[in-house]
Parts: sequence; structure tokens; C-alpha cells
Amino acid sequence: MPSRVRVGGVILNVPGSEPASPICSAKGCRADAVWVLAWNNPKLHTPDRRKTWLACEEHREYLSKFLGVRGFLKDVVPLEDWDSQEPLERQEPPQSPEA
Repeated sequence: MPSRVRVGGVILNVPGSEPASPICSAKGCRADAVWVLAWNNPKLHTPDRRKTWLACEEHREYLSKFLGVRGFLKDVVPLEDWDSQEPLERQEPPQSPEA
């Protein structure tokens, strides 16, 4: 059975010497993640901060509802699209016009 390793806030499957693959964040699930659920808790995080959970097809709706009823869910994006985007925390703030 593969071991689990946390890398940069993402839990990865590490099956021996094979490349690591992201797995679902649902408790006890070891399925490959295919969705990124971007969220933030407004009581703890600034409005532009995004935390992420990963979800497999089976747990996408459950995890989305869990975050949604609390008002935390901000976006649900396919993992392949998320990988190609620059994370929100790393984006540069808009530049003010020079006077």
C-alpha cells in the first residue's frame, strides 16, 4: 500500500519509486484527485487567500457541500487546469497608476 506524504499542503501517494500523484483529501480515501476545491475561512484568512482540498470524482460533491454550507468554498477547478494556473497567493498585487 502506498504511503502518504504532504508536499506544499498537498497530500501525495508515494507508491515506492513511482512518481507521486495527488490523492483525495476525504478521510480514508486513497483515490487519485481530479478536482481542486479552493476555499478560505473569512474569520481566519484574508479575502484573497486560498486554501485547497483535493477531491476524487466520488468525493467532489460531498467536500464541496461541506465547505459550501460554511460559506468557505470559492472555486472548484479540474486538477489539470489548476496545475497550469499561477496560485492566487503568488500573484502580484495590482500596481497603482503613477501620478
